[in-house]
Amino acid sequence: MNNEIKQCTYINGKIFTANQEKPYADAMVVRDGKVAWIGCQADLRKIDGDFVDLQGQRVLPGLIDAHLHPLYLANAAKQIACTPPLVYSIEDLIKQVRSLRGAQGKDRWVEGWGYDEGKLLERRSPTRWDLDQAAADVPVIITRTCAHIVVVNSKALDLAGITKETPDVPGGQIDRDKDGEPTGILRENAKDLVTRIMPVKTIEENAELLAELSDVLLAHGITAITDAMGRTEPTDYLEMYNAAVKKGLKQRSALYYIWEDLKKHPMLEKEKTDLENQIHIGGVKLFTDGSVSGQTAWVNPPFLGDEENYGIQMTTKEELLAAGEAAKQNKLQLVVHAMGEQAIDFIVDTFYGKKGWLTDAPSIRIEHAAMPTLQALQRAAETGIAFVTQPIFLFAEIESYHNNLGAGRTKKTYPVKSMLEAGIKVSFSSDAPATAWADPVNPFVGIKAAVTRLAYDGTDTGQEQKVDLETAIILYTRSAQEITRIPKVGQLAPGYHADFIILDQDIFELDQEKIDEIQVIETFMGGNLVYINENLAIR
Repeated sequence: MNNEIKQCTYINGKIFTANQEKPYADAMVVRDGKVAWIGCQADLRKIDGDFVDLQGQRVLPGLIDAHLHPLYLANAAKQIACTPPLVYSIEDLIKQVRSLRGAQGKDRWVEGWGYDEGKLLERRSPTRWDLDQAAADVPVIITRTCAHIVVVNSKALDLAGITKETPDVPGGQIDRDKDGEPTGILRENAKDLVTRIMPVKTIEENAELLAELSDVLLAHGITAITDAMGRTEPTDYLEMYNAAVKKGLKQRSALYYIWEDLKKHPMLEKEKTDLENQIHIGGVKLFTDGSVSGQTAWVNPPFLGDEENYGIQMTTKEELLAAGEAAKQNKLQLVVHAMGEQAIDFIVDTFYGKKGWLTDAPSIRIEHAAMPTLQALQRAAETGIAFVTQPIFLFAEIESYHNNLGAGRTKKTYPVKSMLEAGIKVSFSSDAPATAWADPVNPFVGIKAAVTRLAYDGTDTGQEQKVDLETAIILYTRSAQEITRIPKVGQLAPGYHADFIILDQDIFELDQEKIDEIQVIETFMGGNLVYINENLAIR
């Protein structure tokens, strides 16, 4: 870590600025933490103060993850990663649960994340009876890759009071066998029946985890983040994130609070929503449906092989309008999860023709936007609704998409090129760790997926919807800023924060199939070096 540098000039670089007026440069002057000048080195008359020779390395603006679950990601690092190369089958999962149960003892829950039945040898989800084989005496909870579904063992069902007689909850489903017995699989809001009885970490413990995660994100070049699941209880996220800053969290962060929590605990005071704060509340969040890979997205036509399954509708028009009004009154964004055709239409049609309340960004964001209809694209563009989507989903979860939608329909999902051509503001993000990938937050995996439209195994995910590399980077930088509203980031231009990254390979010259191999050499925030890969250091 450097002490703060008042002025430093960077020369001999290949700088992609993400600034429309001057996209490329080879020199940059940073003063008091912000870009003072950027352009052609030949135009520099003299270099005052310190200077750094970038030695021809590629420089990008700091990356922005516009839809992320940092606390979940930080906790996942301490859990069983139920993904290849550790888990390929339910038998592998049983062994991992048994191993962790042995290591932890009898007083702790066994937790895991990331299983995808499409990748498992058995081609089915694990059940309570599978988990009981591994650990019958302690509660076990394994979260599916999409984070919309969990599977628990019999001990966890008992502790939560879930029996054959327990009814489904609104917006949720308890899976049952032919005799009506719960299988341990809990979808959408039904999973809350278990998660609400789990032990709660202290603010200090969670803050420590977030501070540790900060360095992981910086190693990926991510300098600004969001939390798409802000809660008021049992821990207030704003308080937790501010505590994490004191422990070393460096990213500029926007939190989107769950509408259900805000209804019970209104807390949108002006000082908490000030965009200039490193940690601030940026929006009101609610769910319209679930996930495509978990077959809980609200779709039309229905999922492949089940003519009765149109997914789960998770909110009402009244709730949607009420959340929108709360966002409007507090000058925040309305942030709505929607994947299926019906879910996206539901949001777009509810707000179609209504004037937005924000002047500096889209007032309404649709998160994921997996399967928009042509009408939804047109109406979203006319209404100024933004889409925040995740190219890593098709890349990592291709088996489940093919199983649930078929190959033809899969290729039409996440139609990024069509979104942009319609005039919709779009941003990329990861939704980490809610995808079946060992390193789910890696932005270079997402960029590769967007420009190749190929899955990890080479499967074509829709060549008509791929975008060029420059566009993909912009959707992780400038466009992400324009949607998240985190101020003065996302591009390297005079007056913007000097948040930038140096890559070990030139992303513009590299074979696109190898983009996911790129590593960050150094990450700077406010002109200060905040991360260095010692194995790749250039000076």
